[in-house]
Amino acid sequence: MRAFDPLVTEVREDRLASCYFFYGEEEYLAELFIRRLKQVLMTPDAQGFNLERFDLVGMRWADVIDTARTAPFFFSPWRIVVVKALEDNGDRRNTKERREGARKLSSLDEKIIREYFRSPASRTVLVVVIAGRIKRTHPLVKFFVSLPPSKVQSRELKPLKTNVLHDWMARHLASLGKSATPAALSRLEEIVGKDLRRIDQELEKLAVYTAERKMVDLEDVHQVCDWTRSFVEWDLTDALKKGDSRQSLITLNRAFQEGEKPENVMRVLASFFRDLLLARLWLREGRERKEIFSLLKPQIKETFVKLYADEFRALFSLVDSLPLEELNWAIRELEKIDLLIKTSDASAQTLIETFVIAYFGRQNQARRERIANWKGRS
Repeated sequence: MRAFDPLVTEVREDRLASCYFFYGEEEYLAELFIRRLKQVLMTPDAQGFNLERFDLVGMRWADVIDTARTAPFFFSPWRIVVVKALEDNGDRRNTKERREGARKLSSLDEKIIREYFRSPASRTVLVVVIAGRIKRTHPLVKFFVSLPPSKVQSRELKPLKTNVLHDWMARHLASLGKSATPAALSRLEEIVGKDLRRIDQELEKLAVYTAERKMVDLEDVHQVCDWTRSFVEWDLTDALKKGDSRQSLITLNRAFQEGEKPENVMRVLASFFRDLLLARLWLREGRERKEIFSLLKPQIKETFVKLYADEFRALFSLVDSLPLEELNWAIRELEKIDLLIKTSDASAQTLIETFVIAYFGRQNQARRERIANWKGRS
């Protein structure tokens, strides 16, 4: 099976399969594919309604299939349903329960899934991701590969070898209007490794740093990607922006394991929600969105066409979807946590992780209520 690369995969409405099944270590390739699906099929307004995510552990396939068959909201004619599971990859939270749960597929589950693909919803794309060190003998791999390839396309997510990785970096930079010297790409791999998520973030930082210059050189990599700098600001903000609770918690755990100061983590969280609150208030004052974006993200110029468009869309998608009371709640909670960290022996990591879990829990509950209300009216 050929290595999968979403940067060269064309996503067109008239050529989409009903389901894409991804398995392997380089989970980020699947995330990039889901991102492209969202860009092609949905407006930012629709993503909060017509994109559903399930954790394979503890869920029922009947619920997934029922969601796939549910007509999308009027914001978009398309629905994307994402099912994820994490197999053994060294994550401490990857318990035996999670590993075994990801493997279970009852005869009833198989029957429900097979019946669905006999007549799948015409405007629904189901994406199933099993991340980790997965063999082709894995029960879920064997099952999904056995389904009709006209309906279900399977892709193995292999870590990219050096020559393929450098081609991948070059294509990603080209999408940002940049190119790089071979020495710069080699040095970036030395610093970051082969983790595509981290490389992606570093490339976007390099695109911002080089401003009007088209070529990224070795000195740029040394200046921008020096790992004496804190990674938490980039990683945590990116995970919060994308609504990725799992990656947020992984980033926080890594930050504290590597000795990141709690005040730095709190600064990142406070800045994230403060920017959203300011944008919301400035919109109420009648300011233009481009003016607001330039005030909050002065380093991102309109000349960075793709990066500007992606960041602009990400910011205002959150601003439009998060009610003012939710932003106020987040700011108040962070103030309480800051006081507890400074005046008590409470674990800063526990307090911050609990806040992040509560934040995403509130968003998921609000989304479920919107869907239930919509179904009640239909």
